[in-house]
Amino acid sequence: MSVYDTLKERGYLAQLSHEDEIKELLEKEKITFYIGFDPTADSLHVGHFIAMMVMAHMQRAGHHPICLFGGGTGMVGDPSGKDSMRQMLTPDFINHNIECFKKQMSRFIDFSDGKATMVNNADWLLKLNYVDLLREVGTHFTVNRMLTAECFKKRWEKGLTFFEFNYMIMQAYDFYTLNKKYNCVMELGGDDQWSNMIAGVELVRRKSGKNAFCMTNRLLTTSTGEKMGKTVGGALWLDKEKTSPYDFYQYWRNVADADVKNCLALLTFLPMEEVNRLGDLKDAAINDAKKVLAFEVTKLVHGEEEAKKAQEAAEALFCGAGALDNVPTLNVAENEIDGLLIDFLVTNKVFTSKREARQMITQGGLYVNDAPVTDAMQKLSKDLFVDDGVLVRKGKKKYYRLVLNK
Repeated sequence: MSVYDTLKERGYLAQLSHEDEIKELLEKEKITFYIGFDPTADSLHVGHFIAMMVMAHMQRAGHHPICLFGGGTGMVGDPSGKDSMRQMLTPDFINHNIECFKKQMSRFIDFSDGKATMVNNADWLLKLNYVDLLREVGTHFTVNRMLTAECFKKRWEKGLTFFEFNYMIMQAYDFYTLNKKYNCVMELGGDDQWSNMIAGVELVRRKSGKNAFCMTNRLLTTSTGEKMGKTVGGALWLDKEKTSPYDFYQYWRNVADADVKNCLALLTFLPMEEVNRLGDLKDAAINDAKKVLAFEVTKLVHGEEEAKKAQEAAEALFCGAGALDNVPTLNVAENEIDGLLIDFLVTNKVFTSKREARQMITQGGLYVNDAPVTDAMQKLSKDLFVDDGVLVRKGKKKYYRLVLNK
C-alpha cells in the first residue's frame, strides 16, 4: 500500500491538482514536498495537527518533508477565511513564534540526519525587489483569475486590501523557490489553501516547465461540519502552557460519538482495523474508544508520560480510582486566603471574567468540594482546604485542585 492509499483510506484527502499523476508518483518515487505554517501565534493549534499527521505519514513512507515557516508571508497575513485584515505582526514576534513552532514540530517529524528540512521564506521574500518580482512573477497571474479565488470571496463586502491581495503571489513564489532549490514537487496543506496552492503549481509549471502538484487535506470538522478544536477559552493549543495536557486529553475524551472514528483515523497511527473496531462501538461501549482516542492523541502531542498523568487524573475524578495528584492544580498564596473565590478563579483563568463566573454560579454550575456555590461573594477561606486541598468543579467536567503554597 502506497502513502496515497493510506491517506485516502484514513480520510485525509480533499482536492488533488492531478489525481492520477499524483497517485502514480507516490507509488513509484520518493519525492520532496512541503507544507507552510504562518507563525501567527506562539504555539501550533489542533488545526495544524492534521497537516502534521499528513506530513508524518508521508515521511514514514520515505518522502522528504520541508517545513516552511512564513517569516515573510507572516508579514502580510493570509486573507483566506478571514472577515477582516489580520493584525500586522512585528518581525520579533514572528521570529519568536517560529522558534516555538520548531520545538513542537520535532514531536511529529524526524529532523535527524537530514530526514526533513526547515526553511523560512523570509530568507527570500524579504530580499525581493518589487519591480523585479512584477516582471518575473506578475506576468503569470491574471487579476481576473485571482478574483475568482475562494480565499478572496468572503472579503468583497468589507473590502480586500491590495496588501493582502499579494499573499497568493507570495505563496506561489515559495513553491517556485523550493522547486528550484530543493527539487520540491508537491505542496500539501489544508483545503482552505486550495486557491493559493493551485497558484503555486501553475507558476512552477509555467516558469520552469517542470511538473508540480498539490494535494489538500480535509479540515478537522465534526460530523455536523463545525470546525473542531474550539474551546470556551479559545483554540485548543499544542503548547501545554496554553492548553494543559489534562484539558487536551479531556477535549478528546468528550468528543461526540459520531466523531470518534474520524478522529481516530486522522489523529492517531492506530491500524485502520482497530480504528474501525473502536469506531463501530455503540452506546456506553463507545466510551472505551474515546479513552483510547484521548490517550493516543495526547501521547502524540505531549508524550506518553503526560498522557498517562492526564488519564490517571480523569480516572480519579470520574471513576473514583487513584489520587488527584495529576488533576490541574492551582497554587493559592497566603495573601489570597479569605479573598473572593471568583477573584482567584478569574486571576488564574478558570473564568475569563467575573461576569462569566457569576453567570455560572447563577446557573448552578460551580462547585467547591462537591457543594454548589450559591453566593458570588463566597470567600476562599482556609477551612475549605481539606486533605488534598480544595476541589473546584466548573460545569459538568472541568475540575481544578486548589492547594496552599507551602
